[in-house]
Amino acid sequence: MFFFSLSSATLLVVLLIFVVGAMGTGLLVGRSLRASREHVSEPFGVLQATLLGFMGLILAFGLTLAVGRYENRRQEVVNDANAIGTAYLRAQTLPEPLRGSSLPLLVRYADAELRLSDAVPGSANSDRLAADGAAVQRQLWALASQAVQQQPVATAPRLYEESLNAMIDEQTVRVAGLRNRVPTEVLLVELIGTSIAMFLLGLHVGVLGRGTLPALLAAGTVAMLLFVTFDLDRPTRGLIRVPSTPIADLRTSMDQPPAAG
Repeated sequence: MFFFSLSSATLLVVLLIFVVGAMGTGLLVGRSLRASREHVSEPFGVLQATLLGFMGLILAFGLTLAVGRYENRRQEVVNDANAIGTAYLRAQTLPEPLRGSSLPLLVRYADAELRLSDAVPGSANSDRLAADGAAVQRQLWALASQAVQQQPVATAPRLYEESLNAMIDEQTVRVAGLRNRVPTEVLLVELIGTSIAMFLLGLHVGVLGRGTLPALLAAGTVAMLLFVTFDLDRPTRGLIRVPSTPIADLRTSMDQPPAAG
């Protein structure tokens, strides 16, 4: 939760302080030990190689977790838009006055789902939007039940009720996906392990007395990779955001006259 609550600029600064700072500290310590480098160079080199391998492993693990969640969230936006669109099309086949009451509610529901794309998961605004959507769902379900009761053997009301149920389920899946973040413990292991590895790399370079600039560039690259991993886990507020284009396009299409009269 700590990393998720930071702004993108603050998060980047924190990562640079940890990673590049660890590298710089290692360089300073290594320079102080340069006089005895014949005794310490080889042990430090072994430790550095071991921890760099470990760092690569945990970075790949964390990035895989973050990318997987990001792709799931993108797919859930598409599924949500498809579910709303199907319910909207089938609502056009309902008898009046249920048709005229259901279509504006579906438009209002699409607006709430679109605004959800910009709300921070777990925030008061996000909870309010989810509650607004749930309230519209209850109204739509009541109207769908009336349609089935009025025409118990008709196909259209039952198909609409089925699509409405899928739409309700999809909102639950989407909200859960937005809140499903990489555990903070995993991110901490990445940050601490990377900082230790960078410290030992800086220590080794400082003892050798050469390669300072490439080492600092490597630390900056690692910090940026960590930033990408962390930012992927911030779907509505980071630089890498889950696009809401499918729902936005659907909402635009709803401004056109209904296809079914």
